[in-house]
Amino acid sequence: MDWDGVRVFLAVARHGSLRAAGRVLGLSQPTIARRLAEFEATFGGPALFDRLPEGAHLNAVGERLVPVAERAEQAMLTLERRRAAASPALSGTVRVSTGECAAGFLARCLGATTAPLPSGITLELLQSPANLVRREADLALRHQPPKSGNYYVAKLGTFAVAVYRRRGESVDAWVAYTDEQSQGRTHDPARWVQRQVDETKSTVALRAPSLLMHAEAIRAGTGRGVLPCYVGDAHPVLERLTAPIPELAATYWIVVHRDLRRAPCVRAAIDWVRQVFAEQRDVIAGDA
Repeated sequence: MDWDGVRVFLAVARHGSLRAAGRVLGLSQPTIARRLAEFEATFGGPALFDRLPEGAHLNAVGERLVPVAERAEQAMLTLERRRAAASPALSGTVRVSTGECAAGFLARCLGATTAPLPSGITLELLQSPANLVRREADLALRHQPPKSGNYYVAKLGTFAVAVYRRRGESVDAWVAYTDEQSQGRTHDPARWVQRQVDETKSTVALRAPSLLMHAEAIRAGTGRGVLPCYVGDAHPVLERLTAPIPELAATYWIVVHRDLRRAPCVRAAIDWVRQVFAEQRDVIAGDA
C-alpha cells in the first residue's frame, strides 16, 4: 500500500467529494478516482464510500479505517516535513496561505525589497485557509497566532484601513460587501460598512466580495468604501476621507510548522516576509 492512496482516502473523507479532494491535493478528478479505487481494492471487500449525487460519504467500513489512516498520515507528514528541512536546496516553490489583503501586499512587494527572494524560489500565494500540519501550505499569515501546536510564530505588523473615494467626487453611496459577508461574524470591514449604511440611511451602489473589486469601483467613482491604506494611498485618483479606523486594523502573524522552519527555502521566505513588513511599516500603517 502506498502513501498516495492514504492521502486520497482521507481527502475524500474530509471534503465529501472527489472533486473537492482533487482541489486540495492538486490532482485531477480522474486521478483521484483511480487512486481511490486502487486503495479500496487493496482491502478486497466492498467500497469504502457510498457514491451519492451530492458526493462521496464514508460507509461503516470506511469509518473504521479513518483513525488508522490518520495515524499513518501523521507519521508520513512528519517524515515529509523533516525530509524537506534536511534538503540543502535553495530553490523550489514556497506556498503561503493568507487573506486577500496580505496576499496583494506581498505580490506588489516581490521586487521592492532591498534583499529580494533568491531567484530559485517561487512564491505561491493561497487565498484560503490551509492546514500547516498536512502541508497544504508551507507557512501562513494569520490574524491570530495559533493557541497550540508545534509552530514557530512571529508578529509581522498591522495594516491600517480607512474610507476612500475618487478624488474630487461627491459620492454618498457606498461600495459594500455581499449580504452574506455583512451578516457574518468574521469579516470586520463588511460589518463596519453595513453599520455605516444602516446608521446614515445611505444607499449602496455596489456589493462585491473582493478587495480588488472594491478598489476598482471606488477608483471609478462608483462610491466610497474602505480599503487598506497601502492600497488607497497608492492610487493618485483616490483621497482618504477618514483617519485609519482602529477597529478595522488587521494584524498579521507569520506561522510555520517547526519541522519546516529550518528548510532553506522556507527560511528564506520567512526572512523575506519579515523584511518586507519591516521596510514597509509606514506604508501599511497609513503614515507614508
